Order: sequence, then C-alpha cells, then structure tokens
Amino acid sequence: MAEKKTTKKVAEKAPAKKAPAKKAVAAKKAVFTVNAENAGFKAGDVYQALAAAEKAMTVKEIAKAAKISEEETLLGLGWLFKEGKLATADDKVTLA
Repeated sequence: MAEKKTTKKVAEKAPAKKAPAKKAVAAKKAVFTVNAENAGFKAGDVYQALAAAEKAMTVKEIAKAAKISEEETLLGLGWLFKEGKLATADDKVTLA
C-alpha cells in the first residue's frame, strides 16, 4: 500500500496594512488682494457695521459685526479715517 503524503497548508499572513500617516493640518489663512476696489468694499463693510451698531466699537467688535477679518477691518478703517468719517475715543472707533 502506498502512503499518502500529507501536506500542511500554512496560511500566509497578509502584510499588515499601515494606517496612512496623518498629515499636519496647516491653518489656512484667508488671502485677500489689497487694491483700491477691495479697500473701498471693506470700508463700506466697516461703515455699515458701525452705522448699524450706533455706538463706539473696538476693531475686534467691528470685524465680528461686519463678518470680515481684523486685517480687512483695519484696511477699511484706514480708508474711512483718511476720508474723515471716523472718530476715536478710549481705543474704540465711532462714526464722526
């Protein structure tokens, strides 16, 4: 009688999958173009926020009310100061 050959099947392990490396998420900064047209629009946003509030506001408060960044707020404030439309008191800005 012939002997049966027995073979062991060894389950090959699939290589372990590595989780993709997490990339560092860089904070995205809003980029805006500085030109006369953009400065004028930001000045309008600042003016409307101050007119609606009817009180003196800080730069941060104006930015929040106008829904623009603080940098854009400063751009608009500069425009309005140059035109003489603003007054300051106690680190706050109001319409002149």
